[in-house]
Amino acid sequence: MEEITLDFETTDEKKLAFEPHKFKKSQFKPIGAHIIVYGMSFDVRITTSGILLPNDDMKSAGIRPRWGKIYKIGAENKDPDLYEELWVMVSHGRWTRGIDIEDETGKKTLRRVDPSDILLASDEQVYDETFSDKVY
Repeated sequence: MEEITLDFETTDEKKLAFEPHKFKKSQFKPIGAHIIVYGMSFDVRITTSGILLPNDDMKSAGIRPRWGKIYKIGAENKDPDLYEELWVMVSHGRWTRGIDIEDETGKKTLRRVDPSDILLASDEQVYDETFSDKVY
């Protein structure tokens, strides 16, 4: 019986599990009509009246919509009101877990959102005025 050997390229550079995936933004293409966002904040916040709002810990605490900036839009999404770099407010919990990436603009955490759960859109980053600027 003949022994088969496979030659794999060996490299000294290995990606650790916690390191971000590295690629160019032009190489990234969402499937279908999916929308990919980044810049969502999940920090504990405090309201102007002093009420502590916990982060989203997958429980009922911290329930609220979040703002995210569109990174890429799938080719099948034909909504003319949505485009890259637009800030969108997404219904609570209507996003996926994040994946850390690093592209030519820096490190980001990307999430997929459901286009039907986008509530608002803005050309500029929106700060919710009902919250103070304290972030923990």
